[in-house]
Amino acid sequence: MGDFDDLKTAIESEFPGWQVWRSDAGRWYATRSGDLSDAQLQAGYAMTVAADDSAGLRALLREQTGEGRGDR
Repeated sequence: MGDFDDLKTAIESEFPGWQVWRSDAGRWYATRSGDLSDAQLQAGYAMTVAADDSAGLRALLREQTGEGRGDR
């Protein structure tokens, strides 16, 4: 694994409800497919997150899904 399509598929499988893409500049993004409540937004959850690489994106998605927050 290593090319973008494989990494994209793996991340989207690991984090359902997120759509992943990479900008022309090489930055990685993920956007939720559903909406957040006002309380979730106030708690720091985001509709879209960005990172320099796939590992950084995975770390951000872990936080956003509660794994990094102790919400689970």
